[in-house]
Amino acid sequence: MHGPRLVLIGPMGAGKTTVGREVARRLGVPFADLDALIVDRDGRSIPEIFAADGEEAFRRLEARVLAHALATHAGVLALGGGAVGDPASRALVASHPTVLLEIDESAALRRVHAGRGRPMLAGEDPLERWRTLTAERLPLYREAARWSIEASRGDVPAVARRVIAAVRETERDHEPGTTIDQVGAAAPGTKEDA
Repeated sequence: MHGPRLVLIGPMGAGKTTVGREVARRLGVPFADLDALIVDRDGRSIPEIFAADGEEAFRRLEARVLAHALATHAGVLALGGGAVGDPASRALVASHPTVLLEIDESAALRRVHAGRGRPMLAGEDPLERWRTLTAERLPLYREAARWSIEASRGDVPAVARRVIAAVRETERDHEPGTTIDQVGAAAPGTKEDA
């Protein structure tokens, strides 16, 4: 199999990057964050790209970087909240093992820090903007994801364990093949319950 062992999607503040790092650590595989890959490729921060080029140009860049990451990254890949908005990108994501991290409004309020550094939450009411974006994107997330995990409660290790357990449960119910465990098995010292 080419591309990521696992892709994490969900609304802003769902913990995709934080949980993704923990899942990757537990599996002994590399972690990548799509927004960080975009910044590395472009040389500017996400807010700088939005301010200078606009959302449409950012989404085109995001789609290109996403397609490359899906073809080349062999670990856990966390996507930005809007990465599955493009139908072609969504179809690519859906062709990989993808987990939707869902959070409730109270968790979002605690996590998004009034929109700082998040151009899509700029404005007078970041929480209302989060609600609107999440309502628009939730059907797209569900279309792309094989699994959905509630990530509002529990610490990062607990959410990471739920992600891994959901994937393993599904793998047990299907034909044998490359499993999430086989990828991490090559990494000495990987301990799931650490």
